[in-house]
Amino acid sequence: MKTLVIFYSYSGCTKALAATVAAEGHDTVEIRDARHPGKFRAYSVGCFAAMRGKAWPIQPLDAELAAYDRLILLAPVWAGNPPPAVNALLERLPEGKAVWVKLVSSSGKSSCKARLEALIAAKGCSLESFEDIRKKTIERK
Repeated sequence: MKTLVIFYSYSGCTKALAATVAAEGHDTVEIRDARHPGKFRAYSVGCFAAMRGKAWPIQPLDAELAAYDRLILLAPVWAGNPPPAVNALLERLPEGKAVWVKLVSSSGKSSCKARLEALIAAKGCSLESFEDIRKKTIERK
């Protein structure tokens, strides 16, 4: 099964997790904001958008999602939800993919599994795995 690790990282913590997951032999691609937000914008406007499930523009991906059977999505948690850049990626999911989601937060808890499952199902994909990961358990290099 051909697997792509897709990650969004604002502070670098999720990027460290992506390196660990990709070390299992998977291809990796980073979700990048079209215009990287400063801390104030990210944690105010970005968190409000995340709570509402809104997307904001991202740069084109360096990989073709349709070429993979399984997508492993890694993202931080903003206000209990994935950030707007991840919502933009979810809007672009190709049909029929198995999706694994790993969300990183200080508490290791998010409040969005049901919402993500519905979004993924609406794109004709299936949520195969969902995991909340506590930030302090990730080893940064």
